Amino acid sequence: MIGMGDYCRGVAALALVALASGCVPQGSGPPLGRGYVHDPDPTATPRHETEVVALPAPPPAWEARPVTPDARTVAASVYVVRSGDTLRGIAIKTGAGSEAIARANAIPPPFTIRAGQRLSIPGGRYHLVREGETGIAIARAYGVAWDQIIAVNDLTEPYILRVGQRVLIPGAERPRTREERAAAFRIDIDDIMTGGQPAIAERTRPARATASSARVLPSTTPVAPPAALRGQFQWPVRGQIVRRFGPVASGERSDGLKIAVPHDTPVLAAADGTVAYVGSDIPSLGGLVILQHGGGWTTVYGHAGQLLVQRGQSVKRGQMIALSGDSGASRAQLHFEMRQGRTPVDPIPRLPARP
Repeated sequence: MIGMGDYCRGVAALALVALASGCVPQGSGPPLGRGYVHDPDPTATPRHETEVVALPAPPPAWEARPVTPDARTVAASVYVVRSGDTLRGIAIKTGAGSEAIARANAIPPPFTIRAGQRLSIPGGRYHLVREGETGIAIARAYGVAWDQIIAVNDLTEPYILRVGQRVLIPGAERPRTREERAAAFRIDIDDIMTGGQPAIAERTRPARATASSARVLPSTTPVAPPAALRGQFQWPVRGQIVRRFGPVASGERSDGLKIAVPHDTPVLAAADGTVAYVGSDIPSLGGLVILQHGGGWTTVYGHAGQLLVQRGQSVKRGQMIALSGDSGASRAQLHFEMRQGRTPVDPIPRLPARP
């Protein structure tokens, strides 16, 4: 694979697709799209624009399907269950979320209720989720952090919202302009991992991954993650580690590794997985690929100059997914993370010993 790097780098720049076994001939797909990111490193030499080349794809769901902040404010109350009532029906009557009602009354699955039962209806602002809406778009619309919405709604993996679900919006309501709400929201990797999937209608299944990068899914189509991790992790590149996992001198924390590599070095999938995200919506990481591997494992690959995969594509361990670059950075390097659930973990103990 790496031995084919020179050939694949040349053809990728001409709108070709790189796969584990080689590169697809020119003419097999549409021309490459282009996006722009900015270097956020205050210590770096100022850069104007760094070009990130990517396969053509629609904008992410949170851009393609914006949310109208029309949450309904519900007063706390008590509801007496009538014959024939369901928890979902009570949620529709009261405007509160069925999940919130179940939590407030300690009702476990399968959420059985009985006539005459007195239910506490928790007050608050509830947003009704529509088809294709994402957690990121909901958080952005209300100017609140998505992780706060996760916490108050007790959301769990795989974090796919349901059409018709009523999501509790934390914080006090106050008038805000669209610009103020947008300025209050900052997207990060955790947001993409937990709030990037579009809502799905009941009795509808997410799309299954396919090995072809020629398939371009609509932004509003959710993608099924792998069921389980297969095999072991491998290094995505070979190079000098210039920043390790953990605290750094600035007092901040590094959630992964920074590995110095030449421009256009093939970046390889660390394990079999499904592409959950590809793009450049986090300026500090530039061109970015996020893979889900099953079992709660996720890997992150940032600062790429070329992105060679599509959202919803299945990839194999060792398959080329990007070419390295310096997007969002002051030098050519790879930002590499491993996460278990939402928690970043040190990749080094989970990777083979370096030669």
